[in-house]
Amino acid sequence: MKELSYSNKIVIVLCLLLLIPCASCKKEDEPIIKVDNNDQWLGFETSDSSRVVEKSTDDFLEMEKRRIIRVLVSYNNTNYFIEGGRQRGLEYELMEKFEGFLNKGKVKNDEKIDLIFQSVPFESLIPLLVEGRGDIAAAGLTIIPRRKKQVDFTFPYRRGVSEIVIRSKDADTISNKYDLAGKEVYVVKGSSYYDHLNDLNNELEKLGKSKVSIIEADESLESEDILQMINAGIYKYTVVDDYLGELWNGVLDKIELQKNAIINEGGEIGWAVRKDNPLLMQKLNEFVKKSEQGTLLGNLLFKRYYRNTKWIDNPLAEKNKKQLDNYINLFKKYGEQYDFDWLFLGAIAFQESHLDQDKKSKSGAVGIMQIKPSTAADKNVDIKGVEKNAEQNIHAAAKYLSFLRNRYFSGPEIDDVTEIDFTIAAYNAGPRRVQEMRKKADNIGLDSNKWFDNVEQIAMKEIGRETVEYVANIHKYYLAYKTIYTTLQKKKKLAISVSMSLSCAGTSRSIALIPLNFK
Repeated sequence: MKELSYSNKIVIVLCLLLLIPCASCKKEDEPIIKVDNNDQWLGFETSDSSRVVEKSTDDFLEMEKRRIIRVLVSYNNTNYFIEGGRQRGLEYELMEKFEGFLNKGKVKNDEKIDLIFQSVPFESLIPLLVEGRGDIAAAGLTIIPRRKKQVDFTFPYRRGVSEIVIRSKDADTISNKYDLAGKEVYVVKGSSYYDHLNDLNNELEKLGKSKVSIIEADESLESEDILQMINAGIYKYTVVDDYLGELWNGVLDKIELQKNAIINEGGEIGWAVRKDNPLLMQKLNEFVKKSEQGTLLGNLLFKRYYRNTKWIDNPLAEKNKKQLDNYINLFKKYGEQYDFDWLFLGAIAFQESHLDQDKKSKSGAVGIMQIKPSTAADKNVDIKGVEKNAEQNIHAAAKYLSFLRNRYFSGPEIDDVTEIDFTIAAYNAGPRRVQEMRKKADNIGLDSNKWFDNVEQIAMKEIGRETVEYVANIHKYYLAYKTIYTTLQKKKKLAISVSMSLSCAGTSRSIALIPLNFK
């Protein structure tokens, strides 16, 4: 067996301390996510809610007076997440140790500084930090020139990081970075991967080779989500940090690390603070100096932690595409009737039943959309025959989804996209439960009108991973369908354009570019 490098040993030790979801491992002082009243903020009870400020660019002395430091994190399955009501993740654990460092020697609770965690989209981390909505950005940020123009970084707490290509097992092998020429690569929006792939494109242009098609994924997707889509075969290639790839390689069995295809090497990861906060920077650097790199993540328990996770499947696999082809016209018909993107109806159907009208659940849900006959018979839906008839099943589900959206989530404070997020969550967990979670989110300062990074955190605590993964998976399936549909639409336009050109030239050749019935 190959000897592990020092950095990989560190990574393994890290997870051993982080991801043990058992009561016997509980630390007495570990904060629990609570949402009972307005004096609680993202997991920390405070006797004075005025300590938490919405917007401030003050340095450490004022933070110390308030005894609050706001940490901006990006919610994902590695750096920061909620499990069983508890905050977990690499960045959470590191920041918790920083909190202990700040409070060393302080006995009274009213002297101690609390770190509160605010989850935001990855691309919003630095803008919100600069704006004063948080004090530290802790999200595995690679230190790159673009970011250094906006914020200052601490001493790196992880060095020698390489950004490598990850491919699905059915994609072509990438022996070196230049093999990416002409290929599509999906990366996190606003990430350093995007910058470094652009640098690669400059090299490829000088070599006279085709550029990489760099696609910034939907803002709801983190690197872990993209890796799941690579694992399912929906996307072919992505770029992630090598340690992240190693971590997930032990969990996702259909990804391949292309270790020789290095997009950037010698990377450094640190925490970001505002440029006018030198005292906070000093405290963080003192902590980094005294702490060994990494104590928190490791492959063994990471694999155990995720062993029961239901990873997404590929809705674009040939058998699944044929299944979808059978129902496209129905999804379009009722999508138009009830004002839904038909691709979303298709994504829900794939999540619920893999497009199988014969499926029945233990709870009594039936058919392609897994709707209960009792729900379909309700006066707000009033459609019969959902057990045997696929069209009735799809019709009833679309009408019920429309009812949920219009009754509970149609206010002007909720944007159109988030309406769908809440509607999907309610289809899984029930509308009243979702409304209760929105209230609890509002009570602790989260945005009750946003699902991702906000109400989903309450869902993780209240329900567990089921509804969170349900909504996330449907988004992934939707994006997969949208990807192929957009491609096919482009091909269709190209076919029409070429056909017209040939017609004008007096040629009667036919061109077949559309492999599916996506009309």
